[in-house]
Amino acid sequence: MLDGIWRVVPASALAQLVVCCVVLLALVLFATTWLARTFGFNVEDEITIVFCGSKKSMATGVPMAQIIFSGGAAGLAILPLMVFHQIQLMVCAVMARRYAERDQPAAVEQRAPH
Repeated sequence: MLDGIWRVVPASALAQLVVCCVVLLALVLFATTWLARTFGFNVEDEITIVFCGSKKSMATGVPMAQIIFSGGAAGLAILPLMVFHQIQLMVCAVMARRYAERDQPAAVEQRAPH
């Protein structure tokens, strides 16, 4: 970021990158959800599979990119990772809330005295 990547990458290329990252994340989330349900995993395991199946680590990706790509090229190399990671955080936050809301009525019914 110190190399001024945001001035180098045209807005149209950044928009295309965002679209590609959204499509890739959607495919991965759909595939992991479908596979978890197809194989009959319980809800807790499905949640684990869905969230862990899409995770890529910036903690390992950034140092590796700095080693592989010397100089200013590392910034451009990790740009897709940074964009994907931000989209992933936002989408997974929404998904986590939906999973929590979906399971909440069942938990309330179990606690209610009959």
